[in-house]
Amino acid sequence: MNDKESIEVIWVQPEKAPQVLEIRNDLESMQELVGGYIEEYMPFEDEVAIVCNEEGKMLGLSPNRTIYDEDGYIQDVICGSFFLCYAPMESEEFGSLSADLKQKYMEKFKTPERFFMTAEGIKPVKLDTKKNRSDIWER
Repeated sequence: MNDKESIEVIWVQPEKAPQVLEIRNDLESMQELVGGYIEEYMPFEDEVAIVCNEEGKMLGLSPNRTIYDEDGYIQDVICGSFFLCYAPMESEEFGSLSADLKQKYMEKFKTPERFFMTAEGIKPVKLDTKKNRSDIWER
């Protein structure tokens, strides 16, 4: 892909906090991380790509995180694990996120979500990662 053998990415798994990983900068490593064929999705103003399983919804992978538009409306729900990386417009290659982008997107995706179907459609609910499961039953 590019002259660097590895890149640093943010890996986001369903119901887990994101983590920074260093992965080999090749197609096989990226496919392994998302569990299938990759799809690049760029919903942000920054040159940051969400790289996810292109068949995540069709395969029934677990809903992971919500993507909102600039007005706060749900734009998409990413299903299955995905990673975020630098994706400059002038290049066909992925790269490592800069320190400021890494911090911004770790914060953006820090809180895992669960999803519920309602009469109005799908509803994402942020998980409180500070509470453990025994706290839920003590109310």
